[in-house]
Amino acid sequence: MALSKEELKAAILQKAETAPKPQLYVKDFYACDPDAKPREIKNAANDLVKEGKLMFWSSGSTTMYAMKSRIKDEEGASGVN
Repeated sequence: MALSKEELKAAILQKAETAPKPQLYVKDFYACDPDAKPREIKNAANDLVKEGKLMFWSSGSTTMYAMKSRIKDEEGASGVN
């Protein structure tokens, strides 16, 4: 059974906090709820960006999701200010 939207958002935040890399593709969040459709996961991740809990991070060619605190901690002075 698929998670509720709030449960899915909590699972996405947990994944963003504990993943080995600070930046994640939306597909990295698919494992948070295998029963959810990709669009539902993307919408939940975008809601977290709107709420300020996640941010978009761009490598120049790809847009990824990240927690602002992890970017600062792991990239030092070159991270987000």
